[in-house]
Amino acid sequence: MFIATLIAMDLPKGEVSAARDRLDKAGCLPVAQVWVEHGEAIDLQFGRDPAAARAALEGQGYDVVVQPAEHRRKKLIVADMDSTMITVECIDELADYAGIKAQIAAVTEAAMRGELDFGEALDARVALLKGLEESVIDRCLAERVKIMPGAKALVRTMRGWGASAILVSGGFTRFAEPVAAEIGFTRAIANVLEIADGKLAGTVTKPIVDASTKLATLSEAVLDLGLSPAETLAVGDGANDLAMITQAGLGVAYHAKPVVAAAAGARIDHGDLSALLFAQGIARRDWAVS
Repeated sequence: MFIATLIAMDLPKGEVSAARDRLDKAGCLPVAQVWVEHGEAIDLQFGRDPAAARAALEGQGYDVVVQPAEHRRKKLIVADMDSTMITVECIDELADYAGIKAQIAAVTEAAMRGELDFGEALDARVALLKGLEESVIDRCLAERVKIMPGAKALVRTMRGWGASAILVSGGFTRFAEPVAAEIGFTRAIANVLEIADGKLAGTVTKPIVDASTKLATLSEAVLDLGLSPAETLAVGDGANDLAMITQAGLGVAYHAKPVVAAAAGARIDHGDLSALLFAQGIARRDWAVS
């Protein structure tokens, strides 16, 4: 059995029956429907061909998550940070304090689209920040870094039923560690900005946290926790998240770059991160207070 969850702040009137009709026409054998949250999220249960179901349901102006009914409630979440768990790219915001945001942001965007080698692009951008006062990091954290809507509810609710939560970022520990603590992650993994005489040295400690690190983090956690891959959720927005997204039980592209959205098993284009609680069948009344 499979489930297609339709998610929107206000699902269009008549859309549920229209979606069932599209599933039927696609040969997916729809059998039942159950509201997760009335007016916002509904499960359409069906019997076969999840790929055809996704093709039939996406593109209607709301989010759709199609997955097997088994192991729907996940026991591990591995998440990206920048533009996923927080609303900004930290390196771009640091660059703004240095007066070179446009220059660095263009490289960030290209790297996230998968057009540049992530490690080389990171080294090049960090080198441009050499000499920036270390104190700017804390200032940036306080002034620019905002938690993504739905992040706390998602992670804290999952932790409440015993799931593990790992933040793994191609960004920097000076941001990832406090962000992880605020949201409720079990631990954080990120790059270390090197400091010399109270200023950024223009380098990061090697090896760089990249796509392979993210995949290894997911794979190692599965082994350590004795889980099956089907019990895992991975979420991110950039090309360096693709490896973990494609290997997780539910791999989610969150307001993602096109290369990620095209390859992920699910995508959230409209809602916030709380959509991933609806996707796991959790009504608002059961969310952790965020």
